[in-house]
Amino acid sequence: MNLGGEGFTPQINNATAPSLQPNQPIPQQIPQINTHPNPVQNQAPQQQVPAMASAAQSPELEASTPVTGKSRIESAWGSNPEDMGVAIVSGGQSTGEIFKQEYTGWSGTLNPRWMRNWAIYRHHMLGLFKKGHRPWPLLVKIYLFVTLIGCIAPIFPLLLVSLTGEGELAALFTVNRDNLYSHVLAFFPRNILYYPVAASLLVGTIISEDRTHGTSALYFSRPISRLDYTMMKYLSVASILAILCIFTLFAYYTTEIIALGRGWGWIADTLPIFIGTLVAAFLLVITYTSIGLALSSVSKGAFFPGIGLLSIILGTAIIARIVDTMFQRETLFLLSPYDSLANVGQALVGTEPTFDISWTWSLASLVVINALALYILATRVSSMEVTRE
Repeated sequence: MNLGGEGFTPQINNATAPSLQPNQPIPQQIPQINTHPNPVQNQAPQQQVPAMASAAQSPELEASTPVTGKSRIESAWGSNPEDMGVAIVSGGQSTGEIFKQEYTGWSGTLNPRWMRNWAIYRHHMLGLFKKGHRPWPLLVKIYLFVTLIGCIAPIFPLLLVSLTGEGELAALFTVNRDNLYSHVLAFFPRNILYYPVAASLLVGTIISEDRTHGTSALYFSRPISRLDYTMMKYLSVASILAILCIFTLFAYYTTEIIALGRGWGWIADTLPIFIGTLVAAFLLVITYTSIGLALSSVSKGAFFPGIGLLSIILGTAIIARIVDTMFQRETLFLLSPYDSLANVGQALVGTEPTFDISWTWSLASLVVINALALYILATRVSSMEVTRE
């Protein structure tokens, strides 16, 4: 719209202008200029739409419809007098529900508690032997197999003694106090390369991966309590360590009975020693499992729990020996889980003690270490979310 300047032509209403004669001067009349052109004025009067008219009855805009420069709201509530009293009101539309959201409780029968716990335990144990369960890394499986072979290695000399009757081999490898103690609590290689390393590989991702990947949501969204979750995780790691330590101890003891033909008198003499060694093996499995799961529960990766467990078991033992050698102080042996186990194991088996500290102090140290580890484990599991952390 051009309001002045070149090409501007005023619009004069011919209906109201007076008739002019030739050579008559034009009266000074200000032309009526429509500064707000509205095409609606040149059209037929718009009929007022009833207030309850449906929006579907409003005329649709076509390509030839002139552009007024006003939005629909401005047309309905504009300041032009021509637009007053004319409104297009959207009619009431029938409303309805898109879908009916209703919770329906499940009325089925839950499996018993032992079956749900068995599913968790089986998931971890069978993952070592077959697919479809927990995917243990291949290197972990290989190392556990090598460790198992190393733990049952004393059986082969016994079989050789039964075939050859060699006296020197029999003195070295047959069942006695020292050999039973060495099978469980010897520092090298069993408590350097076998049990601590196997435990660190097992606990590396046993709980931490549930925190990282949100697997805890699959557990806690089902009728599984956090106590059952913790117990089955604990039992899974302890069972694998028990196979390496306790099962091989049974195999070593029974192999001599069968291969060398030991009688009831020999069994009666060695059975108390064997039971003492068995108790020491249980303490070792429980202690290593408790410390490892506590470290796994506070981590989100596999590196920290494994390295932390090795540092606690081997690092404290090495530091305690250095301090004892330099300053003749055995106090730090109470802070070492392995030295506490060794001191208690020597008392249970009846071998010659190598510690000046009483074994009761070492037993109290083991109780405190396990209680602290289980407290950390229970606290962290109780704070686990049902989503990825």
